Amino acid sequence: MGLSSESTGTGVLKSCKGTFRVVKEFPDDKVIALAGNPNVGKSTVFNSLTGMKQHTGNWPGKTVSNALGRYGYKGTGYILVDIPGTYSLMANSEEEEIARDFICFGEPDATVVVADATCLERNLNLVIQAMEVSDNVVLCVNLLDEAKKKKIKINLGLLSEKLGIPVAGTSARSGKGLDGLMQAVSKTVLKKGNSKRLRVTYDEKTEAAVGMVEPAVSKKLCGRLNSRWVALKLLEGDESLLLSLGNYLGYDISQDSGTAAAMSNAEKYLERNGISREELRDKAVTAIVDTCESISRETVSYPKKDYTERDRKIDRVLTSKITGIPIMILLLCAIFWITITGANYPSELIARGLFWLGERLSELFRNISAPEWFSGILVNGVYRTLAWVVSVMLPPMAIFFPLFTILEDLGYLPRVAFNMDNFFRKACAHGKQALTMCMGFGCNACGVIGCRIIDSPRERLIAILTNNFVPCNGRFPTLIAIITMFFAGTAAGASQSVISTLVLTGVIVLGVAVTLLVSRILSKTLLKGMPSSFNLELPPYRRPQIGRIIVRSIFDRTLFVLRRAVIVAAPAGLIIWLLANTYAGGSSLLSLCAGFLDPFAKLIGMDGYILMAFILGFPANEIVIPIIIMSYSSSGMLTDYGSLTALRSLFISHGWTWVTAVCVMLFSLMHWPCGTTCMTIRRETQSAKWTLLAAAIPTAAGFIACFTVAGAAKFLRLV
Repeated sequence: MGLSSESTGTGVLKSCKGTFRVVKEFPDDKVIALAGNPNVGKSTVFNSLTGMKQHTGNWPGKTVSNALGRYGYKGTGYILVDIPGTYSLMANSEEEEIARDFICFGEPDATVVVADATCLERNLNLVIQAMEVSDNVVLCVNLLDEAKKKKIKINLGLLSEKLGIPVAGTSARSGKGLDGLMQAVSKTVLKKGNSKRLRVTYDEKTEAAVGMVEPAVSKKLCGRLNSRWVALKLLEGDESLLLSLGNYLGYDISQDSGTAAAMSNAEKYLERNGISREELRDKAVTAIVDTCESISRETVSYPKKDYTERDRKIDRVLTSKITGIPIMILLLCAIFWITITGANYPSELIARGLFWLGERLSELFRNISAPEWFSGILVNGVYRTLAWVVSVMLPPMAIFFPLFTILEDLGYLPRVAFNMDNFFRKACAHGKQALTMCMGFGCNACGVIGCRIIDSPRERLIAILTNNFVPCNGRFPTLIAIITMFFAGTAAGASQSVISTLVLTGVIVLGVAVTLLVSRILSKTLLKGMPSSFNLELPPYRRPQIGRIIVRSIFDRTLFVLRRAVIVAAPAGLIIWLLANTYAGGSSLLSLCAGFLDPFAKLIGMDGYILMAFILGFPANEIVIPIIIMSYSSSGMLTDYGSLTALRSLFISHGWTWVTAVCVMLFSLMHWPCGTTCMTIRRETQSAKWTLLAAAIPTAAGFIACFTVAGAAKFLRLV
């Protein structure tokens, strides 16, 4: 992931008047569009074929990501473009528009539509629509292993005969059938067109109307596009598609005198027969659906016993109104417990190793008589900050991300969205926000990027503005340390980790509740509107591939997030060291700033050093606790404090109480996003205003919560 096009030899996407085409590095390369519904294993096919020969980025001028990969077959180079998943070429979202435009106007040499063998009939809808646009379509029936388990039989030969296109069966997760797929692609690319291809027959009146327009359209297109399909789309009046069509052709074909006259006659004919544009579109869809049903009945046989019975039994428990939410919380507890318990020793080991290396670096600078300020900046400032970030972030992420990905591979995450949909609907937000919220547990920046799956711009903004209310991986160490010191410290052994997990889960549930509350407030004020409907597919439960999950989680998520954290933490280390070691009037700048903030910090149950630590922790939340330690110990550099017991004593000696601990936890849960997340929000929204608001909303919520707790504790004389 993230390899450059130069290193992989792949082409790159270029925009051309609103449409996207692949610019080939080698003229003989063939461009293959990889299309399909969500959850059909399309990306698995792509990854299995291309391996590490991939390039990822964004579509020109868009926030939706793309993936290009190179694959060689029998001396020919193929550039595979993994386009966004879509159910139809009748687009309803930015991702579906991109998928439609690349299939229709991106001029791929072939389009491979990946279908799910366990629900082929529904997937054939996209196949037939693609066939209306392109002569070079290949059907890849994936997940044959899953179909075999459910005793579903598909006659691939008969299916190919009925459709008139090559059909290849694959089980991409195990690599079976991929050679046959590329063989079908190769034959399709070399042999243009097929006279035996299926042609959808519409009702008599629709066919008559299309027949009136097609001759005029055919004269203007000169073979660039399927004239029958363009004629139908002109009559349907899909504005988004017609805009893309105009961008592709370089002119508005509907303004051509011949085409305009033919359309006028066809529209009058439809009007006389009582058919509106919406009804025409419905008739076209009905014809395609009927065709899919007919082909499916002839080519697919299902077992007498309902093959989805097992999944339904599981869903009765996991998506039940009674048991769905409790099970979800228990699974969250389990993941946090494994993460907390499993990350302790590796974090300590990595910290010891990195700080030992830091001491050796200090010795090296002393031996070469380097200026003290120089070694202080590099070792005590930049290096020690990076050491803290790596040792604190790497082990939890290396555990949390694979566990989270296992739930994703099992098919459980869509069930989470299903369980949370009712809550988000009541908050006038989008049900898919549950998925983006889950992504935020690993990294809020990833959660913000994940908001692209939400079609409605209003609801996408709500999800972006509230994503920071769930703590990311960088805030877990602060929360866990404070919970262990002040709320689970009296327990011993395994019970300590259990108590820590329960308290941490309670904090997470609070974050989710605040997310819902703020989402509702936004939907009733700044971003008024009603929640939009959406189709949520509950994929079948599948056995996760542990090896693939570990590799994907480490390289695609853990190292990616860690790299970004390191980039922003390095300059932060420099600033922190300068503040702690630059003196004015006998006090460091860090102490002077903390003193200035202290009166305000007292109002929210903290002190100036704590609030200053949060401010300096803007580049990376992981360094908040180290900065507090450095400030209290007056060491002038980030320090690895021996144990949590010793750390608790240090905090108590500086006036910490249980109220301070609660307020620090609340403020850690609710304050401005880190630097990486802010940059991501700016890039996703293309707006400084929304970026500032995304920082102001959680900060205001944190101030209110901390002020309330601190004020109530003082009023009730609990401290």
